[in-house]
Amino acid sequence: MAKNKTQFRKRKIPMRQDIVSGQMLPKKDLLRIVKADDQLLHLDPSGKVNGHGAYISVDVTLAKKAKTEKILDAVFEMPVPNDFYDQLIDWVDHQQARKELFSHEQIIKAKNS
Repeated sequence: MAKNKTQFRKRKIPMRQDIVSGQMLPKKDLLRIVKADDQLLHLDPSGKVNGHGAYISVDVTLAKKAKTEKILDAVFEMPVPNDFYDQLIDWVDHQQARKELFSHEQIIKAKNS
C-alpha cells in the first residue's frame, strides 16, 4: 500500500544526558556549558559554540548541587571558579522563573478563550 501524503513522519527529539542527575532529557530543556578553545567555560544557550560541551538541566536545585559537588571540575578536568557556578545558578534561576511565568500566562489565555 502506498503511504498517504497527508501522514506526517514522527520527528525524532534529540536527547542529551544531564551531567548532574544522569537523566536523558530533550536537548531544548537543557543548558549547554562549553569549554572553548581559550580554555574558558561559557554558557551556551544556543548550543552552537565550538568546543567540548556538557548539558545541565534548567533546575536551580541541580545547579546548586553541581556547585557543592564540583561536578563541572570533574567533567572538564579543570578547576572551575565559584564565580562561574554563581553565574550558572543565576542564569538557571532566571530561566526557570521565566518558564513558570510564561506557562502561567498561557493557562490564563486558555481559560479566557
